[in-house]
Amino acid sequence: MKNKQLVFDYTNLISDAIGEHHGLSLDEVQEYQRHADEFHKALKTDRETERIGFYNLPFHKKTTRMIKEFTKRNYNKFENFVVLGIGGSALGNIALLSSLKHPYYNLLTGKERGGYPRIFVLDNIDPELVVDFLDVINPKKTLFNVISKSGSTAETAAQLLIITDILRKKLGRKFTRNVVITTDPEQGDLRSIAEENAIQSFDIPPNVGGRFSVLSSVGLLTAAFANININQLLRGAEDMLKRCSSPDLMKNPAYLNAVFHYLMDTRRRKNISVMMSYSSPLYYWADWYRQLWAESLGKNTDLQGDPVSVGQTPVKALGVTDQHSQVQLYTEGPNDKVFTFLTVENYRRDIKIPKFKQQYSSLEYLSGNKLSKLFDSEMRATEYALAQQQRPSCRVVFPQINEYTVGQFIMMYQIQTAFAGLLYNVDAFNQPGVEAGKRATYGLLGREGYADEAKKIQAKEKKRLKLE
Repeated sequence: MKNKQLVFDYTNLISDAIGEHHGLSLDEVQEYQRHADEFHKALKTDRETERIGFYNLPFHKKTTRMIKEFTKRNYNKFENFVVLGIGGSALGNIALLSSLKHPYYNLLTGKERGGYPRIFVLDNIDPELVVDFLDVINPKKTLFNVISKSGSTAETAAQLLIITDILRKKLGRKFTRNVVITTDPEQGDLRSIAEENAIQSFDIPPNVGGRFSVLSSVGLLTAAFANININQLLRGAEDMLKRCSSPDLMKNPAYLNAVFHYLMDTRRRKNISVMMSYSSPLYYWADWYRQLWAESLGKNTDLQGDPVSVGQTPVKALGVTDQHSQVQLYTEGPNDKVFTFLTVENYRRDIKIPKFKQQYSSLEYLSGNKLSKLFDSEMRATEYALAQQQRPSCRVVFPQINEYTVGQFIMMYQIQTAFAGLLYNVDAFNQPGVEAGKRATYGLLGREGYADEAKKIQAKEKKRLKLE
């Protein structure tokens, strides 16, 4: 491949392609160059003062070395590696595995996996899911990676208590060999548990929030235990960082995409952002994007504390599957969406459609074509149909899916989100709405100091309208 760089294709966001009412002119976009100059300086200052930490993750060489050394010593000692985490502690891990490993990785034999363990991400506390999961693994042959930045995430804490109770009963004091803790380097209950029990631990930098943490030990340890090349992952991120070092909108894909999405929302009323992956391996990056975009930008107060109500609603979709479930709405329903197609130029594997011995007119056109050509044609056809109906879309093109290009994608979208926060004039790094739900949960479970929350919820519960 000559071009190893991710490509941002914005052809169908422009008014020349889809009309002035729904498309943007380049003049409208370039009006925001002065904002880009200002915000670029602000983000540079935040990076240099370490207020924002995700920019610097590709340069945490000590962490990378520790992870590789720990993995080398332990990868062949366990049948399973299990992530206990939720949200930012899980979504990036799932996306890394789905994009960079065989889709049926856990069904391969140990030899086919190179001696590396099966990988699971237990990202929910549905009791049936948890109990059923325990039916199919041997805890004694499993390494559990407990991930929580705060060290007090209720879901992860519950999983930890359940798992350590099982391990203690089976292994006694040696249970600590089967646990790794990834958390804040200095504070939180998980940090205390790690230190008191001499459990191997890895740090999450205090200035890196969960949804921006996939390139920290949160994602890198899981990736290493799946034999993913974390050096290449970080190199891709570093190269995208260099590419985004200029404030020039027409040279910076992260800034340019942020401006397009912001203007589509605020000027063209496209308050839904659909990421439609025409690649099954990339589908879970749309899941990761949903948290990144929604939790960062969905805010009801701006940076001055004034009330606002902003943020696009991110939606994930999969081509070609969702051509048969959602595209009817996308092409003929409300024109309130902007679409991002994730596409791949060179597939890692392909297969040819055989020629038929008998001729059928409705099938003849398929004969002899590669499946990749059919797949690509369906993407282009969907994009065309949307443009015909004046529906804006763009492409993020992967030359090939590998650690290097995935690293680029992660860094591009993290920078894009930070920049979009400044466009919306909101704090892209807090999540007060999430915290409100946490407080309510604490109250219902009887945690000390949250009794008032419980009383309010219980009062509401008495007024529920039911049909029985």
